[in-house]
Amino acid sequence: MPIKKLAAASVIALVLANPSMAAAPVFETPAPVAYLTDLSSGAVLYSKDPDRRMPPASMAKMMTVYVAFDMLKKGEIKLDQQFDVRPETWKQWHGPAAGSTMFLSTGEKVSVENLLKGIVTLSGNDACVVLAEGISGTEAAFTERMNQAAKRLGLTNSHFGTSNGWPDNGVTYVTARDLAKLAAATIKDHPDYYKKFYSLPNFTWGKTLGAGADITQANRDPLLGRVAGADGLKTGHTDEAGYGFTGSAQQNGRRLIMVMAGLTSSNQRIEESVKFMNWGFRAWQAKPIVAKGRKVETAEVQLGTASSVGLVAPSDLTATLPAGAAPDIQLRVVYNGPIKAPIKAGQHIADLVVTTPDMPAQSLPLVADKDVDEAGFFGRAWAGLMGLFGG
Repeated sequence: MPIKKLAAASVIALVLANPSMAAAPVFETPAPVAYLTDLSSGAVLYSKDPDRRMPPASMAKMMTVYVAFDMLKKGEIKLDQQFDVRPETWKQWHGPAAGSTMFLSTGEKVSVENLLKGIVTLSGNDACVVLAEGISGTEAAFTERMNQAAKRLGLTNSHFGTSNGWPDNGVTYVTARDLAKLAAATIKDHPDYYKKFYSLPNFTWGKTLGAGADITQANRDPLLGRVAGADGLKTGHTDEAGYGFTGSAQQNGRRLIMVMAGLTSSNQRIEESVKFMNWGFRAWQAKPIVAKGRKVETAEVQLGTASSVGLVAPSDLTATLPAGAAPDIQLRVVYNGPIKAPIKAGQHIADLVVTTPDMPAQSLPLVADKDVDEAGFFGRAWAGLMGLFGG
């Protein structure tokens, strides 16, 4: 059973100074699906049908990009690696009926770096398939990688049947909550690649017919240039899915991730996305809870060279609360214990759970303040005897 302990009284006093009740701020949107979370604290700020299964349209490309980022990080592919545009792939993914395109040409060789720019910035359906085929041989084999990554990331309500989100009679589906998890994983796991690829204002690739002029297309991200700190992620649109967007922005140390889906036009997507993100920053505030390195509690250790370990904040921990007020806050430390040795300093072994009225609980990580090695034979034997006799 999880052991639940109240945090130290001094910590509670830190956040309960001059409390005043404050209800969660209200937001209204015509979007049938909407979800907003503060990545800095883990708080869910808004949730409207977040677990409805829906077609992602081009938001599925976030998973294609995540898989590629993962492979780049592991050295399994390289940015300057070249992939061929097969004639069959070009034939399928060019022209008005093929949706958004990078304007690849049949037979050309394109680097992984440029394909990723074509996917993220231009939403190129052709770029996705060329990348998928270049990595795995076939798009179907690549989608197996996508689904393996989804399972690893805990996207329990998502499945991918294509690399680009093209309608496939319901084989491909996601939820807003899962899309937010995928966005968060992209930002946390691959910050350098995220910064490099996800906020380009435009990208030039391909030539016009006849004149042969360069084709420059703008990034469709509705937040870029409209919301301070916006730097990703991906729009999506099909007749079936409507207009959707998974986006992120960072201001004053707070990073928000939003998902909206089922909107009726590109203009409505722009308007609602900007309103939603601005509301997240303006109607909510970050409230300091525990300073980095501060010890919050002590946890019992099982079969270790020490009987306990300190639980400290790995960074400055903040909760997200309604702006302008400090509501009634309750704190408790939660861990599955006693915690079994060995334990490494900095290992995440407990959570500080922040509870406020009218809001879901927020869980902030606590880590071990020191190494605790596994006890030797006699130490384990003594612990066993003590447990047997209730010591």
